[in-house]
Amino acid sequence: MAITGITGFVGRALADRLLAAGVDVRGLVRRPDAELPAGVQRVTGDLDAKEALDALIADTSLVVHCAGAVRGRERADFDRVNVAGTEALLARIGQVHPGVRLIHLSSLAARAPQLSHYAASKRAAEALFDENTRCRWTLLRPTAIYGPGEKELAPLLQSMARGWAPTPAVDAARVTLIHIDDVIDAILAAAASTGAQGGCFELSDAHSEGYSWDELCLAVSALRQRKVHRIPVPVTLLAAAGRVNLALSVLFRYAPMLSPGKARELTHPDWSCDIGPFTAASGWRPGVDLAQGLASVLGPL
Repeated sequence: MAITGITGFVGRALADRLLAAGVDVRGLVRRPDAELPAGVQRVTGDLDAKEALDALIADTSLVVHCAGAVRGRERADFDRVNVAGTEALLARIGQVHPGVRLIHLSSLAARAPQLSHYAASKRAAEALFDENTRCRWTLLRPTAIYGPGEKELAPLLQSMARGWAPTPAVDAARVTLIHIDDVIDAILAAAASTGAQGGCFELSDAHSEGYSWDELCLAVSALRQRKVHRIPVPVTLLAAAGRVNLALSVLFRYAPMLSPGKARELTHPDWSCDIGPFTAASGWRPGVDLAQGLASVLGPL
């Protein structure tokens, strides 16, 4: 199996699962010194390098495209990987390896491309797939992914475990989550399913209607056996923080995570999912509930 984005959270977890099962794994990395799980066959190069893509895909029946940009200042920062990189991969598969099975990891954010450059780039990447695409493809749209080793949601969960939950002041918001183990199961289920070919599917845990922020606080409170105090952060303050961080990123030349677009994603009122179509197409069902998932991140008392 070949994986792009193998140094990322999902790519590494997928590689670990496959290696443990005795599957040969090949991974595309930009840097020759990138740290990889022992046993991964390293292919060095960018998504726009034909030779690297050929080396990645050759003699492989399945490619899982996990590579993606999640930080940036401008739309171009996201399009460079999320759109142009996906386009280059599809072009090379179509030209040289049309029989390959491709699982493309998108994002639930693609459902609302108006919110952010990231969301718009993921939607644009999805638009590259149609009936003329020369491979057997499936698009997966996971919601917010968490689990051991994840770095974006972990600070909030750890703050909750200490008793404090700074969360957007959107009381009616519905937040969905999915544990990394269920994401990997979904990728493998899609790869094994003919019914999932040519489809785009949303992924979350079994609570696909979403959680309120208060419900998440109560779940952490039950796990840690301590009160979790919710601190509602005004939408205007989050938006202002995004603007300030964006300005600082220009001055100090870094790729920001918190931006005006990310603030809009965080305050979007409805991230509920419909996982029924993917279950019907592949037989996949999420197996990790919220209590189990939180315990895997926060550990014992």
